[in-house]
Amino acid sequence: MRDSYKSPLEGRYASREMLYLFSEEKKFKTWRKLWVILAETEHELGLNVTEEQVEELKRYMEDINYEVAEAWENKVRHDVMAHVHAYGEQAPKAMPIIHLGATSCYVGDNTDLIIMYEGLEMIRKKLINIIDKLSKFALDYKDLPTLGFTHLQPAQLTTVGKRATLWMQDLWLDVTEISALLEKKRLRGAKGTTGTQATFLTLFEGDYEKVKKLDQTIAKKLGYEEVYPVTGQTYTRKFDSQVLNLLSQIAQSAYKFSNDIRILQHLKEVEEPFEKNQIGSSAMAYKRNPMRTERISALARYVICDSLNPAITASTQWFERTLDDSANKRIAVSEAFLAIDAILEIYLNVASGLVVYPKVIEKHIKEELPFMATEVILMEGVKRGGDRQELHEKVRVLSMEAAREVKEHGRTNDLIERIIKDGTFNMTEKELYELLEPENFIGCAAMQVTDFVTEIINPLLQVNKDILGIEGNVRV
Repeated sequence: MRDSYKSPLEGRYASREMLYLFSEEKKFKTWRKLWVILAETEHELGLNVTEEQVEELKRYMEDINYEVAEAWENKVRHDVMAHVHAYGEQAPKAMPIIHLGATSCYVGDNTDLIIMYEGLEMIRKKLINIIDKLSKFALDYKDLPTLGFTHLQPAQLTTVGKRATLWMQDLWLDVTEISALLEKKRLRGAKGTTGTQATFLTLFEGDYEKVKKLDQTIAKKLGYEEVYPVTGQTYTRKFDSQVLNLLSQIAQSAYKFSNDIRILQHLKEVEEPFEKNQIGSSAMAYKRNPMRTERISALARYVICDSLNPAITASTQWFERTLDDSANKRIAVSEAFLAIDAILEIYLNVASGLVVYPKVIEKHIKEELPFMATEVILMEGVKRGGDRQELHEKVRVLSMEAAREVKEHGRTNDLIERIIKDGTFNMTEKELYELLEPENFIGCAAMQVTDFVTEIINPLLQVNKDILGIEGNVRV
């Protein structure tokens, strides 16, 4: 349909797998799975639920009669009860026991948790694949000197590969956070309308051990070892805030990377991939705009702002629950996942195809290195018998003169020529230029890259080798 609004996250950005995860089909099929497991477990624990009723529910678990559910919702204005009635029309023998003892959050909250955990697994997989691409890039360029920047002003040299380790380390920290959260994953379970399990206690005639068994068994059948020990009507909404804070952290990592690449592309040192038939500007045909990393920046900003939504929701849940979380949660959580998914798809695409221009990098180094080398030249002059204070003043004066020529007249940096001509430093032209080899100014950068990849990244990649090899897709 082109005559109504369609979210750009669906039409332009997110992957098909993440879109399906937050689809109505995934949600409602999970609801039915939860109803089947509830009925099956109640049967196993001795309630008046027959095996025939359970089998009838299983028969229609994947076959959802959406039109019937929509008609019921228009009538009763309650989505869960609408689907209970729709399911019951297909499974009339089971109708009396569908949702027995449960509240709406039994299907709603457990489903939301399942979907978020599966979404985090997808995100973790993409993060690790990006790290894999960046680790190869870092090793390829670990020895290539480049200007470092502090305050966006030229600073001591680093290497192209060392800079990539900064991007990787942020993502590695994000993977660590996701992994820690996934190790502790738990469902809401079957807790009743205010979290007291009062209805289930009545059904089991006061047998608290069976009530606990029901709660735990449902989780185990869904592949989870834990449930929240206590809840109100809902699982604590602090979990949503924790998850979106984590997505915000990933967005921050991606944002930093995208800004760096955009600046490097401006400098013509490193570029994101640019396809053969890609158009950079509708007016300026020569342009190669950093479309991919600009999109990362834009979507990252959205996710960072969106993380405030569940923080407010968690703060304003009155007592056991208030429904003002629902409409906000439907949008804030799902769209944060879709936006992060889009960001990581693009990040993966960019990391797979970064283009480096060593000659431009070398040119920029040559423009700035003479100033950065003055301390080394000063120390060498002292070694050769010069007076440190006198040489320091010489360097200061000559540097100011050279800088003035560069800034006011646009000339090349001739500081070294001035030092040679001055003669005070007792060094030949050859000796001075040997000091200016960029490799002499990168410190431990190359070794740091090797150590970081070998000691930190490779173990992570080895443990996750079965999920490596995916490529990023830029949809539009």
